[in-house]
Amino acid sequence: MTEQEARRMRRARFEGLAHLVVEPLHRYLLRRTGADMVEDVLSETMLVLWRRLDDVPGLVTGADPDPGDVLPWCYGVARGCLANARRADGRRLRLVERLIRSQEEAPAAAADHSELHAALGALGALDREVVRLWAWEGLAPRQIAEATGLTSNAVSIRLHRAKTRLADRLRRKDAGPTGHKKDEGRSSQ
Repeated sequence: MTEQEARRMRRARFEGLAHLVVEPLHRYLLRRTGADMVEDVLSETMLVLWRRLDDVPGLVTGADPDPGDVLPWCYGVARGCLANARRADGRRLRLVERLIRSQEEAPAAAADHSELHAALGALGALDREVVRLWAWEGLAPRQIAEATGLTSNAVSIRLHRAKTRLADRLRRKDAGPTGHKKDEGRSSQ
């Protein structure tokens, strides 16, 4: 038997099985879950049946399958697929709840730093990245230079100018630099 004939026979076996079990499985799932989930679970069930076609009891090549032999096993597959779908929905719901809780908490935290975010937003993209790498990642100018492709001297100059502009925007002209020691803004080459 050629590979193409074997595929045709496998497909014919599956189509015979599908013709026999689709309606009973659809009814089975309708009684156990909402209509919005039935089609997805039925599709997943049919996919599992296709993959495990050789494991279906009572499915013999060339003969019509007996529903009494085939359906109980197919119901078990549908039951497992439904359980998987419910677990996935539960995970999605928990994730959505966590995201909602974090969104409720985030505005309060973001409100504390809104001036800072606005001041950072007023900087150019490269200056903003240099400041973030320095302040948030704790990198020295030579390390920032390596990350951005600039020279250490260019990073030091950009960092100094960006910190000055941030201080002006935040109305902290008289305050000293925050976050790092004074000598950290200079290159150590």
